[in-house]
Amino acid sequence: MQKLDKGSKKLLNAWAFFDWANSAYTLTIASTIFPLFYASLFVGSVARIQAFGFEMKSTALISFVTAFAFLVIAFMSPLLSGVADYIGNKKTFMKFFCYLGSFGCIGLYWFSLEHIYISMLFYFFGLIGYWGSLVFYNSYLPDIAFPEQQDKISAKGFAIGYSGSVLLLLINLAMIIYPNFFNIQGEESVATMKAMRYSFVSVGIWWLLFSQYTFYYLPKGVSQGHKVTNSVLLNGYKELNGVWNELKSSIKLKRFLNAFFVYSMAVQTIMLMAVYFGEEEINWANQNQKTIGLIISILLIQIVGIIGAFVTSRASERFGNIVTLIAINFIWMFVCFYAFFIETPFHFYIVGSIVGFVMGGVQALSRSTYSKFLPKTEDTTSYFSFYDVTEKIGIVLGMVIYGVVDQITGTMRNAILFLFVFFLFGIFLLFKVPQNRIKS
Repeated sequence: MQKLDKGSKKLLNAWAFFDWANSAYTLTIASTIFPLFYASLFVGSVARIQAFGFEMKSTALISFVTAFAFLVIAFMSPLLSGVADYIGNKKTFMKFFCYLGSFGCIGLYWFSLEHIYISMLFYFFGLIGYWGSLVFYNSYLPDIAFPEQQDKISAKGFAIGYSGSVLLLLINLAMIIYPNFFNIQGEESVATMKAMRYSFVSVGIWWLLFSQYTFYYLPKGVSQGHKVTNSVLLNGYKELNGVWNELKSSIKLKRFLNAFFVYSMAVQTIMLMAVYFGEEEINWANQNQKTIGLIISILLIQIVGIIGAFVTSRASERFGNIVTLIAINFIWMFVCFYAFFIETPFHFYIVGSIVGFVMGGVQALSRSTYSKFLPKTEDTTSYFSFYDVTEKIGIVLGMVIYGVVDQITGTMRNAILFLFVFFLFGIFLLFKVPQNRIKS
């Protein structure tokens, strides 16, 4: 194969196409069908299970396993980043995590309560595979694109990924609603569960097959021939420690990061647990309405999220980043309070619309605000690595707190209401960011 030049259209498109391959995981496994499938396993019985020496609520168990996966990711990311910056053949690492994630998705076909440990291991592999592959995927961007190309091709990857994930989700949704059309036999509930299992396999195969186009054209790496030593493995952690020390001399950046850490843990927890909440706490007419309704709500969140990101961007231009973030956190507080009382599908759609509106905005604006507050340095990679680890540790704490409250009180309503406190505290910390630096 002829080596493609940096910045070439074919190389850029091949890189962006990896989003088409892996985004199916986030929409089908992380956000929609797997949460529905997991909850369906407990229909007709008390939603509790014996695992790891404890009797736990089903939703608390998935919260704790997800938290542990993100804890591993948080500690693994700096190590992988150090290797990605140094070794030449980083495509091998990217392939490994891609295949691990694909294997995890396919393995979910055999997910059962009778074999809960191996089942959770497959779920764990999917999470690790997705986030691990992203470390190397993102690190390729400066290798394959010139600075003036990076924003455009990154956005193109997001758009391609969204299109691919929605397409596969619609196919899987059709398979779940009309199993007989796809020759999936059995009673309605049995056929639906089979279709869900097939959807997990479809994600794994989709991810595995479409990633080959990316792997075919991506170069092995830039710094070829280097060996990985202990110092290289520890380099990522040393960079994080350096950023931590430098934060002491940057009050605005430190105060913003404190606020981001607090409200982000609540935001990410709600996003990860939204479908589980809707499945357990909303009064659906029947199982079929529940399945269709929850998937529609996720698609609604995705669509409204695009509008919300645009409105948030315009608001930040007029009022400034911090003021806009404070307003968004107030909306998130309302979501937590309102969600505590909702019972009908219609009310859940309202909450979903509001979540979608502020979901993309708070993530995009937080990252751009952090970027604007960075000191003048060429070493932005270590700062964004610190930002990424901060977000992941926040997810760990948020999921653990959510799971504990859910487990102790017996309802996710109390868990989501408890997150109200984090948005309130986040607003307080945002007000402490120097006001003369608010606007971009």
